[in-house]
Amino acid sequence: MSRRRPLLTALAVVALAVLVTTGGPALSASLGTTTTPAVSALAATAGCGKAPGLASGTHSIQSSGKNRSYILKVPDNYDSNHPYRLIFGLHWLGGTATDVATGQTVQRDVWAYYGLQRLANNSTIFVAPQGLNNGWGNSNGEDLTLVDDLVRQIEGALCVDTTQLFATGFSYGGAMSYAIACARANVFRAVAVQSGGQLSGCSGGTQPIAYMGIHGIRDNVLNISGGRSLRDRFVRNNGCNAQNPPEPAQGSLTHRVTTYSGCSAGHPVVWAAFDEGHIAAPQDGAGGDSGSRTWVPAEVWKFFTQFQSGPTPTPTPTPTPTPTPVPGACSATIETVNSWDGGFQSTVTVRAGSAPIDGWSVKWTWPGGQSISSLWNGTQSSSGSAVTVRNASYNGSIAAGASITFGFTANGTAATPTATCTSP
Repeated sequence: MSRRRPLLTALAVVALAVLVTTGGPALSASLGTTTTPAVSALAATAGCGKAPGLASGTHSIQSSGKNRSYILKVPDNYDSNHPYRLIFGLHWLGGTATDVATGQTVQRDVWAYYGLQRLANNSTIFVAPQGLNNGWGNSNGEDLTLVDDLVRQIEGALCVDTTQLFATGFSYGGAMSYAIACARANVFRAVAVQSGGQLSGCSGGTQPIAYMGIHGIRDNVLNISGGRSLRDRFVRNNGCNAQNPPEPAQGSLTHRVTTYSGCSAGHPVVWAAFDEGHIAAPQDGAGGDSGSRTWVPAEVWKFFTQFQSGPTPTPTPTPTPTPTPVPGACSATIETVNSWDGGFQSTVTVRAGSAPIDGWSVKWTWPGGQSISSLWNGTQSSSGSAVTVRNASYNGSIAAGASITFGFTANGTAATPTATCTSP
């Protein structure tokens, strides 16, 4: 993301300016209180059952007396009788709506809308608003008002599931996603705050909302301590059990994902920490951004899509009990994270038992002629339908109870065969 890096120092200056000018961390902590409809039962919006009033592309809208713009992506197979999920993708400081909509700063198309468009496979409406001065200062709550105006315009023109509104963004976009969580918890179902800080304010901030935080432990622009503070507000609001979730060691180039326990029904909190700096598409085993190898889109997509339409928020599913670990042993599970005509993408989680392991080997058998086309974070060998994946040079050692992931794309119909794991 080379075009973003020169702007990171500027973001740090913005953060400092906020502290100096406000005596606190927020630009507009008591602003942006426009009344909006609450999340309730699934309702057919005004845009349902009629010809679409908006098409994919760049649009303009009057908001707070200013001409604002946004980019919209409508599913290719749009059905006016089907209510769609709506996801806001918010750019970073110095970024643009075009950067979000195309993914061009990391990997064009593959990373469009933070990598979520590819995973959605025409199941979701996406919107990328353009911030004033390429940021989200939210002066007098004007950016929250823009979000309100966009929701009304899109729901009036397209068929939207009113219980399925989400927001995500990196850096300043993460800060704006946090502001939405604080002020619009009764409108949005969940947010994913990526390497954010409290730069866009927090009006209200007392209601529960499903919250995911993602942050680099070596972030020297918006320190991870700030990300933890944002997270902890919703740990409290959502009634979760307080804890200090594990984070990866410096130099490991890995990530750790923790789901909090005890949260109120339908309001999970997830924390994902990774060993890198202020970047938006981290990958395991290597530094820098990667649109195709980053684990972030799959985690955000899994977090957003756990919620179903309905009159009340769906409680977080009870996780499958982890088998009693055997000393020195490991386990492996395969999860399909995306599929398309003729192919699919999967993530495999390798978890150590009650003792650390040094080296692992995962095996499975394809049920219907599938074949791997690309694989990362491991080395693969195949014999007919039998597949073996061994650790790479950098991820063979796993601490007791810890896990790593590798991923692949494959040809054929999506399948999740049972995998076995052994360790030397």
